[in-house]
Amino acid sequence: MNTENFIRFVREFYQTDDFIPLHEPRFIGNEKKYLNDAIDSTFVSSVGEYVNRFECEFADYVGTKFAVATVNGTAALHIALKVAGVSPNTEVITQALTFVATCNAITYCSASPVFVDVDLDTLGLSPVSLRKFLEENTALIKGQCVNKTTGKIISACVPMHTFGHPCRIDEIKEVCSQYNISLVEDSAEALGSSYKEKKLGSFGDLSAFSFNGNKIMTTGGGGMITTDDEELAKKCKYLTTTAKVPHKWEFHHDEIGYNYRMPNLNAALGCAQLENLDYFLKSKRALASKYQSSFSNALKEPPNSKANYWLNAIALKNKKEQHAFLEATNASGIMTRPIWRLMNELPMFSSCQKSDLANSEQLSSTIVNIPSSVSKG
Repeated sequence: MNTENFIRFVREFYQTDDFIPLHEPRFIGNEKKYLNDAIDSTFVSSVGEYVNRFECEFADYVGTKFAVATVNGTAALHIALKVAGVSPNTEVITQALTFVATCNAITYCSASPVFVDVDLDTLGLSPVSLRKFLEENTALIKGQCVNKTTGKIISACVPMHTFGHPCRIDEIKEVCSQYNISLVEDSAEALGSSYKEKKLGSFGDLSAFSFNGNKIMTTGGGGMITTDDEELAKKCKYLTTTAKVPHKWEFHHDEIGYNYRMPNLNAALGCAQLENLDYFLKSKRALASKYQSSFSNALKEPPNSKANYWLNAIALKNKKEQHAFLEATNASGIMTRPIWRLMNELPMFSSCQKSDLANSEQLSSTIVNIPSSVSKG
């Protein structure tokens, strides 16, 4: 990898000698108008016209019947897992190659993650690794998938669509169905991506999205749960509004709830951002195409997929080359970063059960994210 050529390419594309971040938001539409409208309405917290509008428009975009807005993506995943049946002392199968929020949300349910490998071409959970683990380590007992090593019920599976590249979600769904395991998509990075012409976030029993400031569209902070199940959607909304029993004035709560609802101000921002999502996607795919035509090691979307290219990435030869590239680019004012440290290498998850993680280990030592902001022009 010729790092000098890469630095030159990025500076020419963004046409600046200033610091170039990995990903910054773009506010080019009705953001200020809708924010001022929300302020004028005095509904600035978790009740307001824009919250309801954002949920409806988002569900329509993803292709699900329901959507529930939350304060962030981790909260969305936490509630999605609880509603999917993840309870204390159960286990959730996921990938070690993910952002820590995936595993944090699992532990918020007092459950434990179990790690299986990813596919090299999708960077996401491998259906082959999933099936192999289940065949070798579990048994169906009274309709529940039980881990023969720990004796615990495997209550859910959480594949994560890494950098917006779709994993083989249909195959994963088939395996989960065979083993009576709930499927919860971690779609935090995957808004606008599709697999076999179906939007990500519409495959799972429930799915979770993130609108953090560095995502393809942002609400400042925020998340969304999507589902086709009306009862699950009602439960999500109930739990995210402190489990308050509806009444005009009484404060009655009949179980532990969470103050997780998205404020109206954030939803106003989301409505404006959603209006420009197609433009953001077009710009990102154009940048990805330029990277791929200029650098042979730039990652491409996997088969049967249309990726949002939230974060572009390149694959270097080894850990040494990865480190040298990170040093040189960041020293020159161009932000790059490695893929995450594997979850099983973090102290709080080091004792979790895992399968062979050869692909995850290879990717962790070679992948680097590169500047991916939507063009200003």
